[in-house]
Amino acid sequence: MANAFGIINFSGRNIWVEGMQPYRPIGAFSFLGRYRVIDFPISNMTNSGIDHIQVYIRRKPRSLIEHLGTGRHYNINSKRGKLHILFSENGMDRDIYNNDIAAFIENMGCIERVNYPYVIIAPSYMVYSMDYDSLLHTHIESGADITLLYHSVDNAKDSYLSCNILELNRQKGVNAIEPNHGNAKNRNIFMDTYVMKKELFIELVNKAHKLSSAYSLADIVNSECGELDIRGVAHRGYFGSITDFESYYEANMSLIDFKTARNLFDENWPIYTRTNDSCPTQYFETSEVKNSVVSNGCIIEGTVENSIIGRGCTIQPGAVVKNSVILPGAVIGKGVHVDNYVVDKNAKLIHAKEIIADPGHPGYIRRDDVL
Repeated sequence: MANAFGIINFSGRNIWVEGMQPYRPIGAFSFLGRYRVIDFPISNMTNSGIDHIQVYIRRKPRSLIEHLGTGRHYNINSKRGKLHILFSENGMDRDIYNNDIAAFIENMGCIERVNYPYVIIAPSYMVYSMDYDSLLHTHIESGADITLLYHSVDNAKDSYLSCNILELNRQKGVNAIEPNHGNAKNRNIFMDTYVMKKELFIELVNKAHKLSSAYSLADIVNSECGELDIRGVAHRGYFGSITDFESYYEANMSLIDFKTARNLFDENWPIYTRTNDSCPTQYFETSEVKNSVVSNGCIIEGTVENSIIGRGCTIQPGAVVKNSVILPGAVIGKGVHVDNYVVDKNAKLIHAKEIIADPGHPGYIRRDDVL
């Protein structure tokens, strides 16, 4: 068992998924048909032996709270474990004040009462697999004050523009945490994942709170790069960062490829989620499905190609769904052609027969909408 507790942090600055986020936080987004985005960081923690997890929420909490429940479906130890949902209500209408430091200060009593010497902090808007117990051992053996996780990419000019990057020296020491301005393609994307002692974490939170009401955890850690021993550890495998609408669409679509999916999913590292007791998907004689991920409880009578179909969706006869992400409960009516779209939960496309967006610029249909 890892000698640490976990914190799932909410999304940082300049992160906004147009269309979808007004309904729920990014952690509650449907992902790959049957998961929610938050399932990945929590599963990483429970698979790593972390049974005490704090989840911070600041906007539209209902759907996320319903999904998390008591946390039993995440295989959290029922006797010693706990999934603790915490809220931040400071300056809900002023994002400059509603940052993670403000949330930690507001819930400092809950942090201080946790009886683990180390804390592992992970974001709720990134999708990846990671053994945090191994990361913790690496941190302890290095003797570093703070360990930060990063992923090296070669497309930082066009992607990850709302993320931070790590400037590293030759010994993998962190010189700075800076915004990605898109001025170089090869960058070390900071995965907003920290390992440190609980006492140091509390000290940094209090220091940030005194220095500036606008400071985030990344800001205070960056300011300490010259004073503390801060190391970077490289991540291997699949990495997705959901910071805007296009990145949400691309993260889903990339995992249709089986080779890509194998870099995220491992039978020895299960991704837990809240299960629904529903019947298997029914495929009728008129159906044709190619290169797609289809969840349970669906009725497929039309054509589905290179798409993700969420739980309980209906694709009626003559309907064509291509290059799209269809969220749970949506209905694609007879003769409707959908291409390059994200169709939100319980939407019904009945009367509009051609709903097609340009490749590379996916369109969006609102939740519960009828077209």
